[in-house]
Amino acid sequence: MLMSQAAPKLAAEPRILKPGLGLFDSATIVAGSMIGSGIFIVSADIVRRVGSPAALLAIWIVSGLMTIAGALAYGELAAMMPAAGGQYVYLREAYGKLWAFLFGWTLLLVIQTGTIAAVAVAFARFLGVMWPALGTTVWFGFGSAGLSGERLGAIAVIAGLTAANLRGLDMGRRLQNSFTIAKVASLVLLIALGSLLFPNTAAIHANFGSAGAFLGGTWNGGFLTAFGAAMVGGLFSADAWATVTFTAAEVKNPRRNLPLALALGSGGVILLYLLANVAYLCELPAAGAANASTVWSRGIAHATSDRVAAAAMEMVWSRGGASLTAVLVMISAFGCANGLILTGARVTYAMAGDGVFFAAASRLNRVNVPAVALIIQGAWASVLALSGTYSDLLDYVVFAQLLFYVLTVGAVFVLRWTRPAASRPYRTWGYPWLPATYMVAASVLMLDLLIVRPRFTWPGLLIVMAGIPIYAFAVRRTRRTIS
Repeated sequence: MLMSQAAPKLAAEPRILKPGLGLFDSATIVAGSMIGSGIFIVSADIVRRVGSPAALLAIWIVSGLMTIAGALAYGELAAMMPAAGGQYVYLREAYGKLWAFLFGWTLLLVIQTGTIAAVAVAFARFLGVMWPALGTTVWFGFGSAGLSGERLGAIAVIAGLTAANLRGLDMGRRLQNSFTIAKVASLVLLIALGSLLFPNTAAIHANFGSAGAFLGGTWNGGFLTAFGAAMVGGLFSADAWATVTFTAAEVKNPRRNLPLALALGSGGVILLYLLANVAYLCELPAAGAANASTVWSRGIAHATSDRVAAAAMEMVWSRGGASLTAVLVMISAFGCANGLILTGARVTYAMAGDGVFFAAASRLNRVNVPAVALIIQGAWASVLALSGTYSDLLDYVVFAQLLFYVLTVGAVFVLRWTRPAASRPYRTWGYPWLPATYMVAASVLMLDLLIVRPRFTWPGLLIVMAGIPIYAFAVRRTRRTIS
């Protein structure tokens, strides 16, 4: 007699981050995370600081070269260590867990979440151009904190994109691809309208008509100090190119695709940024008067609310140009927020895996994305949007962000020394001179910021250092759990 036997239970398949991003997807994460609202506004502040068309373009060229040099160096580390967390992992392997934690702490506390809040508010602010009900008046709160229509719109964007990314990598990837294509097309349209189809001959004469008009004032020591301070705008607008490394574990053939995505994505965006500023100079004079009554006489330097792109398009198409620009910024901000939300949670996930963050953040949901990490990130970004402090916080951590970039590029040198036999499918182009030049240039800029903008740099360092006792507590807790 045959005895019936119960069928053995199949072991549940372990939940892991699964590769789902190709080269195109990875490049759109780079480009889409870089292109936010900065390119549409920061040129006004740059011109106020440096005062000439030549210096404006020089800022974007130098910022672009620094960005590309950094991206090429990161390519070696990404190909060498294609793990979730990216930059967090590189810092951990080169300098130890403390420095990696300080990066992850600052990223979650301010850098990633503050930028998410900023671009979400930018989306809501430009939506308010067409839907005035989203006003900036705070309904209830105290000081700068409180709820307004604009901030409610920003939180809705953060919540919606977080929910979309909770549905899986494929959903986040499709959103990113769609909006990156749209925002690149938007910038190409802006460039074509401003510099090719409807250039303003008066603006071209004012900015390029003579060497004196183009070069502007004296390029002396004081100018160089102002140039360094103005670089913050260019670098901030070109920031977030490294976020694709956070998703390294989900990139197909990462040893090839990550270095290519970093180079192609960052290089393409920098070219678009430079051409966009040429388009601005083809529509508006660089200099202008702060209290002038017309778009033309305010120029780039004093464009209303620093909305340079809107002012340039107004010269092309009057009020229709302002509405067109609002739509372009909304597309750009929405896609940028999605890229930051998709990638940032992977660093929190890696920290939790190392035992220096809440263990729940290391868990994946049924579609293999770090759900708890995504929710924590979205919740804190929403708090920053409500508080109204995200702008100041981002100013504070520009210095810290540069510090982590310098340390990470320096990791190329450290790991070449400590791990000479490690597999390096891609080696940094121009090594050692190009990464060394980046480190020197960024260090000089950091020194300049310490002198010119001490009110913003020292608080940034304090934010980073505040992570040291948190790290010590997390390590002690992990040790007690193990024992």
